[in-house]
Amino acid sequence: MKQLFLIRHAKSSWEDSSLSDRERPLNDRGRSQLAPLARTLNRLGALSGPVYASPAVRAQQTLTGALSVDAQPAQVCTEDELYTFDFKRLLRWLQNLGNDQNRVTIIGHNPALLELAAFLVPQAPFELPTAGILEIRLSVRDWKKVDKNKGVLETFLTPRDFSYREFRRKNRKASPGANDLDKNTLPEVLQQLSKQLEQLTPGVMLGLDDEFLHQYRIALRRSRAIAESLAEITGDRRLQEHIRELKQHARATSALRDLHVFLQDLPDLCRDNPELCTTLTGWARLRASKAQRKLAKRLNQKRYRQSLERWQGYIESKSFRKLAEDLRKKDIQAAANRRLKQFNRKTAELLHTAPDEALHQLRKTLKRIRYLLELDARHGKPTLKELRQRQDLYGRFQDLHIQIELTRRFLADHPECDGVSLTGKLEQEKANTRRQILAMGGLNV
Repeated sequence: MKQLFLIRHAKSSWEDSSLSDRERPLNDRGRSQLAPLARTLNRLGALSGPVYASPAVRAQQTLTGALSVDAQPAQVCTEDELYTFDFKRLLRWLQNLGNDQNRVTIIGHNPALLELAAFLVPQAPFELPTAGILEIRLSVRDWKKVDKNKGVLETFLTPRDFSYREFRRKNRKASPGANDLDKNTLPEVLQQLSKQLEQLTPGVMLGLDDEFLHQYRIALRRSRAIAESLAEITGDRRLQEHIRELKQHARATSALRDLHVFLQDLPDLCRDNPELCTTLTGWARLRASKAQRKLAKRLNQKRYRQSLERWQGYIESKSFRKLAEDLRKKDIQAAANRRLKQFNRKTAELLHTAPDEALHQLRKTLKRIRYLLELDARHGKPTLKELRQRQDLYGRFQDLHIQIELTRRFLADHPECDGVSLTGKLEQEKANTRRQILAMGGLNV
């Protein structure tokens, strides 16, 4: 059994017409594709065997970018034969490989790569964009026996699958932000958010770029917050079932999101203890991998898809449009004011000994106030700025709370590790953040 990875070079530049095709470098977009490409190739195991690249400048720059992660390929070679656009030439080169190489990665050019894939695999894709990845399993023991339809396509990934930045570039219109709430009707905004959830789900399931999960959570929270606001203002009970399901979807992502933040913060937190950082990172990555698989399994279930379909059907219904049409600006402002007063009352009652859960509930209240005000953002911009700042502070407090818990779990699993300084550092930052929150007082109504 042989395994073959075909990687098309990243996006190249045509700016300098004096350069030959072989000398053309990557452009800015191509260079931005390298980091997510490297991360993905490493995750797929494409860098664990020999890696061969065309001598063309754009392929060499892609090779250098692919090796920017902590990976140790068996060998890295530049092969003149790989600078070709003829798949038959590529096939002959492949058939002459040594049989001790079971996993091979090629960084080359179209149309040779795509036509080679079509030759090897019955169901090959119709296109292979720049920085695209094909993984093919070949049911042969000797490379010289590689022939037509001998392969099975295991993986086909394009940059929009493993890079949120590329996904965003391709799907700008389907990614509404807070400012769109004033430009579109509520049904239109919720429909865009629903479409965004659908489009983000494959990237969340793959788990190759944490930003997919982050944006997915934002779309879920914004959808839920708008639904809660409508339910509060209109008293419509039909929204409650959908709110409950949106809440469940968001809760299912929490463990993975917390581990993502923890892993991002660890290099700074453990700056003075690299050995602890290495062990703790490995522990957290293992937990994140398990959480990722659990989430992917959930998102692949029929029950999850049916939930989103029910939500989409409801927000497209005539009854929901009528409900949204009856919503008046003064109703939004009145609901926001009620929550602002509730937030201020609970803030005034806070003591220095208040449990963490009290601050966590205030953070949730802040989010709901913010989303309410965003339904009529023109009248809430000064308050929205302050709300975002406070929300960030409360969010940091919650992250620290979780990171302390994760560190304690790690130390329970690894009693031989000395994590006293790390725990103390987190506790101190959490105490400082708590003092900042308590000193701020309430919000202006």
